[in-house]
Amino acid sequence: MNLINRTANALFDLALVPFEAVGAEFSLVMTSGIFGVLALIAFKHISWQKGIKGTKDRIKGHLIEIRIYQDDLVVVAASVCKILMRNFQYMALNFGPFVPLAIPFVLVAAQMVTRYGFAPVQLQDPAALTLAGQGNLLQIEMAPGHEAEVSELEVLLPEGLRAVSPVVRTRTDGRAFQEFVAVDSGGWDVIIKLGDGTQVTKRIFTGDVEARALQPERVSSFWSAWLWPAEDTLAASPALAHVSFTYPERELAYMPDGPFGVLLALLVASMAFGAAVMKPLGVQI
Repeated sequence: MNLINRTANALFDLALVPFEAVGAEFSLVMTSGIFGVLALIAFKHISWQKGIKGTKDRIKGHLIEIRIYQDDLVVVAASVCKILMRNFQYMALNFGPFVPLAIPFVLVAAQMVTRYGFAPVQLQDPAALTLAGQGNLLQIEMAPGHEAEVSELEVLLPEGLRAVSPVVRTRTDGRAFQEFVAVDSGGWDVIIKLGDGTQVTKRIFTGDVEARALQPERVSSFWSAWLWPAEDTLAASPALAHVSFTYPERELAYMPDGPFGVLLALLVASMAFGAAVMKPLGVQI
């Protein structure tokens, strides 16, 4: 999965350059729209277009039948049953092709969320913190069977980040927590050192630094890696399952902020662009 994500990252880095010159919102909408058109073209070629059109025509025919014979309850009841059966057929003909299209959709959605859903961690003055929880919380989760190893875990912060609490460990569920604040702008690697000497990092961007992609989580599983493509999985250490913290949501003009706004824009723009070219392309849905 790491190879797939690295390839996707490189392709999107190159393809988004002209769009991002206009702005993040423009890039998000245009990329989503182009994906919608490409997905529609792919749907046309992997679906049974004649079957979809024929099913829709039969449904329309049964509706006309109900209109003409509305006083004959037997005919109306039979037509309603036929419409219901044809609807199941219609949904099956559409659902099948959408399954393989879910793969590129997830890849595109993950790229859009990591690129446009988050903002760098804001700088804070450690002396201004008066209560626990006012900083940023780094959370580390050990893999099943390795919970006890959390007691030997160390968190090494770079110069741009400063700890405002000791590392808190819970051996029962194999979790560790480190509260920190950002004191300088940049891209920083937090080093997580295990008892066996293995080290992994978590990238954190802070202040006014510009980054192509921001990822609040680093994961270990194949399936989770589909959602977080900006960093490789934690394959170097089977003892670690998950490392995460919270990025602020990015403000997006004319749409909701953060990952929700990104996903909403992706859905709306892809459907709008697809609907606009559906007839010219002769696609039946």
